[in-house]
Amino acid sequence: MVSKAIDVPATPTGGLRAREIAAIAIFSGLTVVPAVIVSVVPLAAALGFMTPVPVALLAARTRPRAVLAAIVTTVAVTFVVAGLGPAFAVLVSAVMGGLIGEVHRRGGRMPAMALMSLLASPILAGVSVLLMWVLVPLRKLALEVLDNVLTGIAKTARAIRLDAVGDAMDALSRNVVDNWWLWMWIPGVIGTLVTLLIAGWLLGKVLDRLDEVPLEDTLEIAGIADGDRPVEPLPLRMAGVGYTYPGSDRQVLHNIDLSLISGEFVAVVGANGSGKSTLAKLLAGVDPTIGIVDRPGAPGLGREGGTALVLQRPEAQMLGARVADDLVWGLPDDAEVDVDGLLAEVGLAGLGDRETTDLSGGQQQRLAVAAALARSPQLLIADEVTSMVDPVGRAELIEILAELPRRRAITVVLITHRDSEARAADRVIHLEAGRVVEHHPEWMRPEAISPPLPQRHDEHGQALLVVRDLAHTYLPGSPWEVTALKSVNFQVNSGDGVLIVGGNGSGKSTLAWILAGLITPTRGSVLLGGEPTAERVGDVGLGFQHARLQLQKTTVSDEIMAVGGLEVGTAEVGHVLDLVALPREIAARRVDALSGGQMRRVVLASLIASGPELLVLDEPLAGLDPQAREEVLAVLAGLREKGATIIIISHDLESLDRVCNRRIELVDGVLEGGL
Repeated sequence: MVSKAIDVPATPTGGLRAREIAAIAIFSGLTVVPAVIVSVVPLAAALGFMTPVPVALLAARTRPRAVLAAIVTTVAVTFVVAGLGPAFAVLVSAVMGGLIGEVHRRGGRMPAMALMSLLASPILAGVSVLLMWVLVPLRKLALEVLDNVLTGIAKTARAIRLDAVGDAMDALSRNVVDNWWLWMWIPGVIGTLVTLLIAGWLLGKVLDRLDEVPLEDTLEIAGIADGDRPVEPLPLRMAGVGYTYPGSDRQVLHNIDLSLISGEFVAVVGANGSGKSTLAKLLAGVDPTIGIVDRPGAPGLGREGGTALVLQRPEAQMLGARVADDLVWGLPDDAEVDVDGLLAEVGLAGLGDRETTDLSGGQQQRLAVAAALARSPQLLIADEVTSMVDPVGRAELIEILAELPRRRAITVVLITHRDSEARAADRVIHLEAGRVVEHHPEWMRPEAISPPLPQRHDEHGQALLVVRDLAHTYLPGSPWEVTALKSVNFQVNSGDGVLIVGGNGSGKSTLAWILAGLITPTRGSVLLGGEPTAERVGDVGLGFQHARLQLQKTTVSDEIMAVGGLEVGTAEVGHVLDLVALPREIAARRVDALSGGQMRRVVLASLIASGPELLVLDEPLAGLDPQAREEVLAVLAGLREKGATIIIISHDLESLDRVCNRRIELVDGVLEGGL
């Protein structure tokens, strides 16, 4: 069967999709919270102007069916949490949000918004009056409270000899009780009109910030496009395939010709930005913008007997609270799955009842593989699944993937930068600038084994960072309590390069966040220049393990200038891009258009521009191609030579002796090789 490109995805029909359900849950929660706060904290009434915005945002970017579901969900949750009154207020706010979002979705701006507000305000206020008319006990209670308030004011006025004020309050009280519907409707119209206009303005500002965020996920569109075709992803042939992302004029893939057959292990390699992940999406079912993809049936992404995709971050794919639940999540109730057998096959025997959050990174990746195997796929695509896994877990994971073609006749496509992983494959597809080129094994550079770094502490240097008796527990006292760090003591001198190693789940990332002052430890102290790091946030530059989570601006230059501060301009942006071996023209590129390795180097450039006293880099080499690794290592080594103090937390020991002069190791939350 031939798959052709489509320019615009068809509007989804039928039941709500997983993406829509997730959006409903998020935006409903964002609506309920301010509504409940307003109902219990009178001084927070200004939050009422924000209440319609979440539903409005949902309405502006999805179909009415999802908006209706969000309104019902929001009202139901508010009723359970806060009662009937707040639930009715949320209903009105959610309806206002739906109207605002619909106007934006149809391309209307402030004139259309003003017209809609003028028409809707009397109607919405009238609904409130009608509801009070029906709910007689509630109306009587509200009027009695108001009458008591006005009568009390009248009595107080007379007590201080303001009889005229007292008479006016009595007259007002009688008028409000007799004409309550008018006193409710007129302020309701004015309040609704003001709320609609303010919420519409706020929504416009939010949407301006989200212009670059795609409305649709390309993989989800691929799943919808399957239709009712029988699932049969292999054998597969691509001929003259190219791909350009929607909204971009840059072609990512060019003239791709390749084939896949059942039961082979194929590695895809190439530099960062060469198109490897885009190729994985096309293999998973995304339609090319040019060329043909020929296969017997539908790709069947996520469907039984179809295509399975395992990504770099396993926690982004985990949905079940327990391991056994996550393994079968999304499968039909009548599906027969040998949970124990699958867990044993991937090295997780006996862990079915374990909480998924308690698993190490390597175990989470194995669970993702097991969940993929539960669907008996013909094609399994693994996109850099070992980049966040320690060396032992990495070898075990590759062994599992390499056995699948022989044991289950599954075709495995592994995207990797590692020589040892590529050599385990039956053949290698090498991408360069979006084109398939001849693969030269020497390009991969076999992983070098660095000489062991000393674990002793140099007591003669000038202490910059001192960590004493550090311990940290997440959610202490709750059933979900997890101890990440138990006993950590070490000192970092000015100009040091310290490598912190440890297996998945040993507490390395928690330690990084504490060193940067972003988490206050449960016990102990972390002092930078004699002051707690929690009081000096920003003086320690932290590179996150997942670089995309750290990038907040639309373009590369905006990101670097925002992190670097007011003194960083275009000249400084160009300089730090030179330092991290990125071309200066990338400054104008959108962050979302970068590869994972490019994002990591942009984060490093931003941190360098901010001039921190200490750099803490969590997995700075993860996801980088061999050339990029060399370039980043050279940058870090150069910074050390100029006197920078650097802490690197990494699974990779390859060539880090060029940057670090000593090593300390975390084992189950305890630091070895410190003080």
